[in-house]
Amino acid sequence: MKIIECPRDAMQGIKEFIPTEKKIAYLNTLLQVGFDTLDFGSFVSPKAIPQMSDTAEVLANLELEKTDTKLLAIIANVRGADDAALHKQIDYLGFPLSVSETFQQRNTNKSIAEAMEQLAQIQDICHKHGKTLVTYISMGFGNPYNDPWDAETVIRFVEELHKLKVKIISLSDTIGVSNPENITYLFESLIPVFKDIEFGAHLHTTPTTWQEKVEAAYNAGCRRFDGAMRGYGGCPMAKDELVGNMATENLVAYFEKIGLNLNLNKAAFNAALAESNAVFS
Repeated sequence: MKIIECPRDAMQGIKEFIPTEKKIAYLNTLLQVGFDTLDFGSFVSPKAIPQMSDTAEVLANLELEKTDTKLLAIIANVRGADDAALHKQIDYLGFPLSVSETFQQRNTNKSIAEAMEQLAQIQDICHKHGKTLVTYISMGFGNPYNDPWDAETVIRFVEELHKLKVKIISLSDTIGVSNPENITYLFESLIPVFKDIEFGAHLHTTPTTWQEKVEAAYNAGCRRFDGAMRGYGGCPMAKDELVGNMATENLVAYFEKIGLNLNLNKAAFNAALAESNAVFS
């Protein structure tokens, strides 16, 4: 089981700038917990996401010698990939590819076709610099723009990513519209067919529906889950209101309840959970 902690996703929608020193302290606490990966920052335009403008400075001050947790940075174009790839501390580059044409334009200022072209170039950059590309299929369970969506469309996108030899794909419920039925259908349709791809679940959710979503994804074979402490955050490019992230403490509680050993440092986990209030309030 892999739990991906996503403070970047939690922070990016906050308008008031979080001091760099506060980010560094919080991320260093998270690095002690034992998560598989930390989605810590992004190399994108500071005009688009000003909260992440200090990502390089934050990265330079992370205490990576004390952790086995890997680092993931989000990028939105080739330039961002070039910048991120220069940092040897980063293991994964994450790119949001949307099945919604409207959201692809809003999120990365390019069409789906242009995004696919850039994704091929980003994959080359990853190979050149020893990084692994993580592709998020944004609006993977529907969208609010009346753009066409069905499960077969998502499967076709996966087929195209498979041709590019993408090894990690995270199905993203960007606005919290997934349900147990479409979660089950997608993961059960994809995981047995694309055995060389690791599929993840990035499920934004309301506090009342989180468990049924996690349960459906897990029972359908998913073993990679994204979360954020206390469910903070959401995608600021998606709609006028944010739908929060999957709360990490809920993920941990559920998986421990069904008997999984997550090998987490509980003291560090509780410290990070407490510190999250100071960071986001």
